[in-house]
Amino acid sequence: MSQARNFGAAGDGQTDDTAALQHAVDDGDGALHLAKGTYRITRPIVLDTHKHGYLGLRGDQGTARVVMAGPGPAFRILGDHQGTATPNSFKPHTWDRERMPIVSGLEILGDHPEADGIELRRTMQTTIQNTLIRRCRFGVHLVERNRNFLLNASHIFDCHDTGVFFDECNLHQVIISANHVSYCKRAGIRQKNGDVHNIQITGNDIEYNSGYEGEGAEQSGEIVLIAPEGIISEYTIASNTLQATLDAPGANVLIVGKVAETRDGIRLVNITGNVLGSRDKNIVINHGAKISITGNTIYGGQALNVELLNSNYVTLGSNTCFSRPASYAPKTTDGILLQRCVGCVLTGNIINDCWLGSREKGGSLTIRDSSEIMVSGCQIGNPRFRGIDIVDSMNCHIQGNSIAEDSSLRGMLAAIRVAGESRDAWIHGNSVSHGTDAAIMYQQSHGTVEGNMIRQS
Repeated sequence: MSQARNFGAAGDGQTDDTAALQHAVDDGDGALHLAKGTYRITRPIVLDTHKHGYLGLRGDQGTARVVMAGPGPAFRILGDHQGTATPNSFKPHTWDRERMPIVSGLEILGDHPEADGIELRRTMQTTIQNTLIRRCRFGVHLVERNRNFLLNASHIFDCHDTGVFFDECNLHQVIISANHVSYCKRAGIRQKNGDVHNIQITGNDIEYNSGYEGEGAEQSGEIVLIAPEGIISEYTIASNTLQATLDAPGANVLIVGKVAETRDGIRLVNITGNVLGSRDKNIVINHGAKISITGNTIYGGQALNVELLNSNYVTLGSNTCFSRPASYAPKTTDGILLQRCVGCVLTGNIINDCWLGSREKGGSLTIRDSSEIMVSGCQIGNPRFRGIDIVDSMNCHIQGNSIAEDSSLRGMLAAIRVAGESRDAWIHGNSVSHGTDAAIMYQQSHGTVEGNMIRQS
């Protein structure tokens, strides 16, 4: 093991240890060890596995701090992986010299506006664990091509821009698990374009990622995937806490794909078992297909809870959407919007005390310019204006829902409304309260309304 101090590092927080640490990497045995101390550097320390063979970086049980006082990453890990994760795509040098660089047990602290934590370029099986990165621009920055990256049991905190950044890269097989990624200004985890597949984001606390004031501040959030010229595919976002503040723009989960007739720039995404709350919007999907949003607790959407735009074949099931804990006064609008969507199913959701809409249009669940939408088995309580509002939509099937308002409120206009150029709606088997205007508002040209139970109280 290459002890940094044996190569001239002072570790006193004052001396520039850049040359000493690079010397230890270039001329040591491959495993750079940082004993307790503060190591100040002004240029990236390059760990080039293609040049030196297997490399790793280890602090002593969290007692080592590296202060990056210059631009760029504190540590740049380089490989030359040219294939995929398929075994026969590997070149021999990837297995013989480059695989699985490990970083663990240290803190990286930014002390420059353009300081980053760790950059990965063409690496295979990089593993970062038990590491703290804070006050950097980007915490972990993945560029070009990487495969099988693991981030576990680490803390990425108070970054100027993004905690974990997939930057226009070709990236597959990533697991981000059991981390704190919080108080980063633009995003906790962000993808910008690229060809990205097979990403697991599970069991993390990702909170309060807001405050970015640069261009695109409205596209900020806890998890932000923006790829107008790329692919967002095979993401699992499960069992995370994703929360911010009500004045924060963007969304807890914000996913925007490329504009295409097939709407498959975003595809095969699963968002399940998360707690999401306190932001302008909680979940936004734009230009996606084959997406499941299930079993989440969603609250405190200043504008709304879930916004599905230009998307096909989305399942929204067994979620609980509500405005706020019962002990708090109402501050948020909340609700669900589908606009220009096709072939979506909403089933078994609880949508309570959501105020989306106005006296003229909209409801707790608003469906606009969409077709082949099924809504079944949902419990919609105390909508401000309407429970379900369907406008200019075709072939919507509304079945077996309960839409009720407390008798003390008496503000709901209608439980269900069908309006505009809607056609072939089938509304049946619902149990609904009577609103101030009607229970179900529609015209015969809109479709069939039958077998519903109208409650008078």
